[in-house]
Amino acid sequence: MAEAWLTFLCVSLSVAVSFIFFFLRPKAKKTLPPGPPSLPIIGNHLLLRGSGIDIELALRKLPKKYGPVFTLRLGGGLSIFVATRAVAHQALVQQGAKFADRPPAPPVSAVFTSQQHNISAAPYGPLWRVLRRNLMSETLIPARVKAFAPARQWAVQTLIEALHERAREGPVCVIEAMRLAVFSLLLSMCFGERFGDEVVKKAEAAQRRLLLSFSKFTVFALFPRIGKFIFRKLWQEVHDIKHQQEEVLLPLIRGAAERQTEFFSYADSLAVLELPDGRKLSEGEMLSLCSEFLNGGTDTTSTTLQWVMANLVKHPDVQAKVYEEIEKEGGVDEEKLQRMPYLKAVVTETLRLHPPGHFVLQHTVTEDSTLEGFVIPKGAGVNFMVKEMGVDPEAWEEPLEFRPERFLGGLEVDLTGSREIKMMPFGVGRRICPGMALAMMHLQYFVGHLVKEFEWKSVDGEEVDLSEKAEFTVVMRNPLKPLLIPRPTSTHTKQN
Repeated sequence: MAEAWLTFLCVSLSVAVSFIFFFLRPKAKKTLPPGPPSLPIIGNHLLLRGSGIDIELALRKLPKKYGPVFTLRLGGGLSIFVATRAVAHQALVQQGAKFADRPPAPPVSAVFTSQQHNISAAPYGPLWRVLRRNLMSETLIPARVKAFAPARQWAVQTLIEALHERAREGPVCVIEAMRLAVFSLLLSMCFGERFGDEVVKKAEAAQRRLLLSFSKFTVFALFPRIGKFIFRKLWQEVHDIKHQQEEVLLPLIRGAAERQTEFFSYADSLAVLELPDGRKLSEGEMLSLCSEFLNGGTDTTSTTLQWVMANLVKHPDVQAKVYEEIEKEGGVDEEKLQRMPYLKAVVTETLRLHPPGHFVLQHTVTEDSTLEGFVIPKGAGVNFMVKEMGVDPEAWEEPLEFRPERFLGGLEVDLTGSREIKMMPFGVGRRICPGMALAMMHLQYFVGHLVKEFEWKSVDGEEVDLSEKAEFTVVMRNPLKPLLIPRPTSTHTKQN
């Protein structure tokens, strides 16, 4: 009897201990992704000294030490960096809804986005859905894009005439003419008509000033509460730029509603849009959305266009194949672009090697989430290293070589990344750039016309420099300055 009682007691104690161990023990604390040690208040800012490309070079070293997901402490908060394609797919596709939010806007962004009332900055939710759906259904649908064909023809002809005029004097620095032509086109799409040089240049100057000033305004993100008091002159410059935008763009917004425009424009759609709370957009919110439309399409497209032409100068054999394809189709228009796979491959290969942004806009998570077994806390910023994914040797053979042929022969890369991310120049998932299809068409359209019109050649003894510099986008450190030789088939040559 005593032996039975002792056995019962031992078993009971064992069960109790097991219960305590498995059910009542403290929950294991989930850990953040690893990262370098940080200093109080300063965080990891000393690690990222320098600017632009220098910061990126420092970031590229961290995945080798800390793995595909790592943590930095920047601007008083957590910044999670994702360096590999597979983990990016886990976040942006497999857990797309959780990773689709945006962080609260820092002070300067709040000014220029009207408190996050534009598509790129709006939190993931009803407002964002209404704004994005309006852009997609009213401006970027195929029928509407087709209606803008006269504006495209006008913009590319204006660019070609400008290049012909400058080419008579020798090598041409082409980026400014490219940027102005793309901006002219987007200004027409935004406000419904083709504007004269004076209006275009004033609007482009206001938007360009905003883009080039953002880097020096980052100080306000580091000191969000007191920065505007410490750096008063700089804060005044923020409002000066905003005022310049208002002087140029508000008359165009009002004019689109008052006059009969050539096209149904993006501004027309904004004027009648109803927000989830039942009200219409204010003029300031319309200005922020129009500004986003102009800047989002101008700098990215013109930057990529310069990178494409730089690679065609550097690889004359590739340029010759593009020209041969164009001649075979008898010219360039939207329908013929569908039958030019090599031209599309050239553009896609350029986007792989030279994405206009080496990081997409920062995401944040709507709730605590996990990646690779690490916790991504709600509110943490999440950054994706786009450039690294496009040159991943596991995805691409000879990844640093410019080889458009890799996209021929049945290899169709899904730029949306829904099945697999191999490159993501437009982002991936719910926050993918809504203008991706339009951007691809514009790039092919402009490149096709520029190759049809000119032979692009390097100056004797001067190599094309493909080194990079970070501005609003990642641009050529030394802008492209080629010789432009009019082709026998050039429209300008025929006219003269």
